[in-house]
Order: sequence, then C-alpha cells, then structure tokens
Amino acid sequence: MYNSKSKTSVLPTGGGAALIDPTDALILLLDHQSGLFQTVKDISVSDLRRNVEVMARLATLLNIPVITTASEPAGTNGPLIPEIHDLAPHAVYVPRKGEVNAWDNGDFVATVRATGRNTLIMAGVWTSVCVMFPALDARAAGYDVYAVLDASGDPSEMVSLISLARFVQGGVKPTSTNALLSELHRTWARPEAAELGKLYGLVAPNYAAVAESYERAQQAAREVI
Repeated sequence: MYNSKSKTSVLPTGGGAALIDPTDALILLLDHQSGLFQTVKDISVSDLRRNVEVMARLATLLNIPVITTASEPAGTNGPLIPEIHDLAPHAVYVPRKGEVNAWDNGDFVATVRATGRNTLIMAGVWTSVCVMFPALDARAAGYDVYAVLDASGDPSEMVSLISLARFVQGGVKPTSTNALLSELHRTWARPEAAELGKLYGLVAPNYAAVAESYERAQQAAREVI
C-alpha cells in the first residue's frame, strides 16, 4: 500500500523509482506577486493563478513543506497573491533584501537546507528569472530540481521557450501542475483520494465535468432501484 509518509512510494515492482518521492519533496513558490502577474503573457493569469492554488492545496493535503519569498513586495512587483498562504497555512515566508535571485539570500538557502529535503519543486514569476536563477543554483548545489512551468509565467512565449531550453540544458526537470498532481498522488487507494480528485477538477475543468456527469448517472441509477 502506498503511504505518503513513508518510503513505500517505490513499489516492489520498481514503480515509482523514477518519480518524485513526496517524503523528500519541498515546494518553493517564488515571487508570485500581483504586480508581476500583470506582465505575464505566455499563460492566462486565471490559469496561472489556478495552478498555483492547486500546488498550495496539494502541499497541504500531502503534508509537503512550502517556502515562499518575494522580491521587493513593497515596490512595483507587489505583494504575494494571498491564495498561497491562505491555502497552505504551513508555508514559511522568507523575506529578501533586494536580491533578484532567491538563492543569493542566505536566509532563504538556510531555510531550504533546514528542511533536510533534496527534491525541490519550484514555480514562480518570472520563469526566466525568479525560477531559473535559483533552480540552476540549486542544481549546482546538488539538489534534484523540478520547474512547474504552468504555475509560472514569463513576459512572452518566446521567453518561455528559451526558459524551457535553458532548464533542460541545466539539468532542471520541467513539469506541469497536472503531472505533479498525478506524480505525487500515485494511487486512488489512499485516504486523501476524494480531496485529490477535486484538485483534478481545478487543474482540468473538463475532468470536473466528467466527474459531475458520472455522479449524476450514478444518482439516477440509484433512484431507479
């Protein structure tokens, strides 16, 4: 049986050996600031915001630690969007002293190291800067790093494509919110399955429609009986 709090996420068959181990994962949400959101052009702001919300909810459901940070929140970049700390109240916020790259901030790096976790799942705005720079530095420091591209945003599609290429060249693994949800979920035979199912409806609204039609069909069948 899969247990999110144990190493049994790697099964006797070898299944899961190449996937993220939730017990070693740490989510870093970087510079999801209201001012920066207004500059994002490679993904709709509503989709971006929803995917960040899913990551926050997922971290809470699976007891995955979260670290947030923001560059110049009192300036034009604006404050962090409130959903993150509302939906992941266990998240730890680390203020910076003007550094563009979060990995240049000693308190941020110390907070990451203090978790004892080596798989870093990053998302942020901009992808090409606020995610890219700490992701590459974390790789150089020996961490296994994933970049959640659709929970991040860049000023143009061209910049986004360049970011993807540089991630791959630098050994950072690109992924999506939907893939992350499924990778950490792994099996419906777990106590959080119903709540996880609701997250699929957020990340893929058409899936929510499928679930609703199925539930209505089941209700109709029960009424006939």
